[in-house]
Amino acid sequence: MEQGIGIVIIRKLLTTFVATITFSGLMVYGMIFSYGEFEYNKGNSFLGWLLVYCIYVGVVILLYGNVVSLILDAMQRKWFLKKDWLTILILGAFGLVNGLFFQESTLMWFGMVVAILYGVIDKWLYKRQSKGKSLKMFVLIPITFIFLSWLFLQWTSPPQPPFTKDDAITTATAGVGTLIDYFPKKVGLQEETIDGYKVVRETSVKEIGKEKYIVTFKEDWQIGNSKNAWLMSYIVKRGTSTLYEYEGVEPSYYKNK
Repeated sequence: MEQGIGIVIIRKLLTTFVATITFSGLMVYGMIFSYGEFEYNKGNSFLGWLLVYCIYVGVVILLYGNVVSLILDAMQRKWFLKKDWLTILILGAFGLVNGLFFQESTLMWFGMVVAILYGVIDKWLYKRQSKGKSLKMFVLIPITFIFLSWLFLQWTSPPQPPFTKDDAITTATAGVGTLIDYFPKKVGLQEETIDGYKVVRETSVKEIGKEKYIVTFKEDWQIGNSKNAWLMSYIVKRGTSTLYEYEGVEPSYYKNK
């Protein structure tokens, strides 16, 4: 039975929504339980990565999958009306294109799976529409899946340990190839002589809020009667470090580094 354009658009958009949420959700579940960095706040991590996957998968289905599907629907009505399975298989073959274009085998097979999933859902919705049945559950189930997944993963995640001053210094000194490499990796002083300069480097940290710190790297240097100092400090929170202050004169021996 041929449907009106409005009904077709609703079906295709709903199919895109359900297929995107289903595939993306399964992919994120696999990622969370496969990698150790998702030890804490798994529910929030699930939502964040689900959004990333949904943007990519959803755009591909919306702009590419729906066009292919509409063409195949027209072909099916003309040449193989009752062979839904054939339409789904052809749709799966078109799903390989993305991976072939980027020459990535994993992307190719994932594309095929998404395309077949899309085809199955589309035909299911078509039959329900043809019988006048409601499609509300296809909106409610993905939304419920997202909420229950977030609730389950967040509830089963162990409590995150506090972000301490030592953690703040570790975050601030995590980079490589900067002047911070020369400073102590914990609170304290470090003295040495470089090219005749007497150098004292100090790392300090001050708490300015809940799990929020200012980590300061200060260097005093002296050669003969000439002496000076410079410092740089960072505002550090869990997972982030932002330059807060930079002042003073860097000694000339850094130019030889």
